[in-house]
Amino acid sequence: MNPDFIKYQAQTSPYPLGMEISHAMGSYIYDTKNKKYLDFVAGVSACALGHQNKRVNDAIKNQLDKYSHVMVYGEYSQSPAVEYCKLLASLLPKPLEKTYLVNSGTEATEGALKLARRVTGRSQLISCHNAYHGNTMGSMSVMGFEERKQIFRPLVPDVAFITFNKESDIAKITTKTAGIILESIQGGAGFIQPENGFLKKVRERCTEVGSLMIIDEIQPGFGRTGKLFGFENYDVVPDIIILGKGMGGGMPVGAFTASAAHMDLLSDNPKLGHITTFGGHPVIAAACLATLQEITETNLMTEALEKEKLFRSILVHPLIEEVRGRGLMLTAMTANAEITNKVIFKCQDKGLILFWLLFEGCAIRITPPLTISNEEIREGCAIILEAMDEILEEN
Repeated sequence: MNPDFIKYQAQTSPYPLGMEISHAMGSYIYDTKNKKYLDFVAGVSACALGHQNKRVNDAIKNQLDKYSHVMVYGEYSQSPAVEYCKLLASLLPKPLEKTYLVNSGTEATEGALKLARRVTGRSQLISCHNAYHGNTMGSMSVMGFEERKQIFRPLVPDVAFITFNKESDIAKITTKTAGIILESIQGGAGFIQPENGFLKKVRERCTEVGSLMIIDEIQPGFGRTGKLFGFENYDVVPDIIILGKGMGGGMPVGAFTASAAHMDLLSDNPKLGHITTFGGHPVIAAACLATLQEITETNLMTEALEKEKLFRSILVHPLIEEVRGRGLMLTAMTANAEITNKVIFKCQDKGLILFWLLFEGCAIRITPPLTISNEEIREGCAIILEAMDEILEEN
């Protein structure tokens, strides 16, 4: 591991993986010793089209030759951002038609929470236990994992929590609730899908009491679940959606989308209700536009469901208790965190990149690029099974 990486770059944990990257291409990452790694993580779902996607790279280079940052967000009309928001609106159900571009998923969460309070004039926010929506102060306030946020308290007040998929908790959404924020599939908690019409019942309750339904699509969004957005699998239309990760083909970006009537409230009374310097950056917006075009003009979303079937057919092993998730948002569950850790480290040694989930220690993250081939899936799964066989032999 490069000692300067530890000395000069702030770390997120005491034990980073520390792989020194040389280059990446397609479904593979190469270290500085030219060792090749098959990528089953895709930058934690961010590199939806793999590494060095030509359409995305060409869009970035083309925009760089025209102009980069010229003005803070919302003042000048810059065609990459305008065209992106227009295309996105055409692909979303009404009334989701107006998008605010920011720099990351957690920023998008912050904007969505502010918008819910602005629209309703209420203060209470509701989230779910084991939810993750980002790590800035507002988004941390709706994180449903006390261990990670206790030391940073006090956080944003008037936040309550319910249990995902617990129907009786829906009654906690009341006329005092500005908005409830939910992931369409709970990510950090273990790729838990809504059951028994849970999201639809939340939608009905929000409509009944005048609260806003905010759906976090940061992980499930942009084709990963076989639909452009995860909520489309569950027959609901939220009031606000939060976007990020796979949106920019690996570039840093986020957004939140709502109706024009709601979004326009951020521009007046008070003016500058939400502002950002670099949101809508033309180079990044160009990457977003190319990414969205590639996902929607190809068969990648349909293929995600076929690739899920292939993963499930191969990942059968005594150490795998179940495979959760949908499309290419999958996790293999083991009996305990010790097994999961061994599998992830052994696979990295063998040239396969896997990763953890935030709160569920038994989960092995499998979120490859949407562009991964069936041959590459078989290659990676063979490594997983080989590693698991070795763990059984060692025990």
